Formats: sequence, C-alpha cells, structure tokens
Amino acid sequence: MKYYIIAGEASGDLHASNLIRQINLQDPTAEIRAWGGDEMTKAGANVVKHIRDLAFMGFIEVVMNIRAIFKNISWCKSDISSFQPDALILVDYPGFNLRIAKWAHEKGLKVIYYISPQLWAWHESRVKEIRQNVDLMMVILPFEKEFYAKHAMEVTFVGHPLLDIIAPEKTSNQQNSNRKTIALLPGSRKQEIIAMLPVMLSVAEEYPMYDWVLACAPAIPDSFYYGIVAKNSAVRLVRARTYELLTKSFVALVTSGTATLETALFGVPQVVCYKGNKVSYWLAKRLIKVKYISLVNLILDKALVTELIQGEMNHDTLKTEFEKLLNPKRRSELEIEYQILRNQLGNAGASKRAAEAISDFMKL
Repeated sequence: MKYYIIAGEASGDLHASNLIRQINLQDPTAEIRAWGGDEMTKAGANVVKHIRDLAFMGFIEVVMNIRAIFKNISWCKSDISSFQPDALILVDYPGFNLRIAKWAHEKGLKVIYYISPQLWAWHESRVKEIRQNVDLMMVILPFEKEFYAKHAMEVTFVGHPLLDIIAPEKTSNQQNSNRKTIALLPGSRKQEIIAMLPVMLSVAEEYPMYDWVLACAPAIPDSFYYGIVAKNSAVRLVRARTYELLTKSFVALVTSGTATLETALFGVPQVVCYKGNKVSYWLAKRLIKVKYISLVNLILDKALVTELIQGEMNHDTLKTEFEKLLNPKRRSELEIEYQILRNQLGNAGASKRAAEAISDFMKL
C-alpha cells in the first residue's frame, strides 16, 4: 500500500512517527511519503516538506503568511497527485488538512484522519465537512466519541498515543534532593517562545537555588534561544531530551498545548501559560467555546492546573503560582488527580490500534 501522511506540528510528527512504525509492522512493503519532521523521517517516511516551514500560530500570523500557506496547499495537491497513494492520512493540523481532505475526497481518494481537529473547541459546524470528506476518523480523547455521536458520526476511539511513549514505569521521579530541577517548556513556535520565555526567565532569575532547564523545540535552532536567554546565565538549554528532563523535574512552566498533557503524565506539577498576539487573542476569545485551554483541565473537566492567559501571564502572577507548586499539599493533590487523568485516557497501544483500524479499513 502507498500512504501519503500530512502532519504540520511537532506533536503530529511524534504521533505520526509511531503510527508509521505500526503500519510498517502490519505491511512491511508500505510506501510512505509525508509532510512532517525528523521523527517521521526516523520512522521510515520520505518527508518532502518539513514542519519547520509549516507552523503558523494565531489569526494574524496566518494572515501574514497567507501566500506561503496557499502555495503549500497547491504544491501538496500536486505532490499527492503525482504519488497516487492508496490512502491519505491526515494528522491534526486542521487549517491545512481539512482543505486537503475536501480536495482529496473530490478526487476519489480514501481519506483517513488520525487525531481529530478540536472542533469541540471551535468551528463545531465543520463536523458536517468532516462527515462528508473523511472516510475514517480516529480520535484520541475520551469525550470526542460522544461529541461526534451527537453529530450523527461514528468514529473510532483508539486511546491517547502518549500512553505508548510515557509509560508509568518511565515516570519515576529522579529529582536531585540538593538542587531541584525546574523545566521551562515555552512552546514549539517562535511566536510562542518570544511571548512566553522572557516572562518565565524573569521568574527564574529570582530563584537561583534551582536548576532551571529550557527544553528546545525540535525545529527551532539554538541561536534563536540564545538571543533571548543570553543575559540569563542561570538557565541551561537541552535539546531532544524533553522527556528525560520531565522525569527529574520538580515543577514545570508550560506553554498551552500537548506539552501540558505530557507534563501531567510525567507527574510534574505545572503552571500552564498562554500569551499571543492581542488581535489574535481577541478573535479567539470570541470564537473558542471551551472552559479551559489546557488538555489536562479539558479532559478532567475541572480547573486542576492553573492557566495564566494573556494579561495574567506576567512576572508577578507566574511567580505566585510557581510558589504554590512548592507546597507539599498542593503537590499531593496534583499527584492524585494526574492518576485519574491517566486512567481516563485509555490503555497503551493507541498507535497499534490506529494502524489496525487503517488496515481493516483498507480491506473494505
């Protein structure tokens, strides 16, 4: 079988890479061409467009890069047509992938979607579009199956792929009792890092007794970080070792996104941060319908971890919330709730179940 896979962000690259490995186990002759990153390349895909050229955050940023986005869409369609895959597999990245899904469906291609767009947060009306253009939808969050059922669409819940990567035995805490580690996860896009990292660093400066470590995003060069961190010698940079960092972290300051769930699965107390372009935030606030921005709170349907959004993401507030996470009582509460969260996400094996669902679908 020939598959064309499109992932546009770091988390999609990670989950698609594990899906690719499982597809190859099911079909050793599978030929995979893809848009993605280094992880998908390692898994054996022929990556023809890298995620470093694809991630645009926020409404204003998308408008500013609209010519590049439409150029990518046009090139993608041409490349798919040349490759002639048996199926198209889309991984999250909805702004781009839903356009490709519509085009592919009209061309008679089989369209598979792995990791549903977050339509329950906004654009709920696009469920109709997915129902028309997607042949197999696989979801990873427990409440998504019910969400789609409400719209008369049957989907396959495969469980969360992070459970394949972050097994309980890998999360045992290895903190150095003499000098505790604080993780800084300022996001995977340059716009996020520029907005979030300086505030995080301002707090780090006041606590030299801790070991502050910044996890670099795969597609962002060290030189970009050094332009921001240069004046703060107390912060170390690590690359391709985020999970190793989380296994020994005492607290984490995390930009909203998949990293909030990863941090929780490692059992690390966290403050969730978000700060974006003012106009983009103003628009998002009027369009997005969810109560929370972190996956942890969304899945548990409660405000477990503190979310500092836009104006609240400042030095004084972040410092206050950081200090709360040093309290043993608060840490114990988070530990109990994190285990409940893990239980709700299903069992390990999501990537394998997704590959099996694809295999079964392709036999129809």
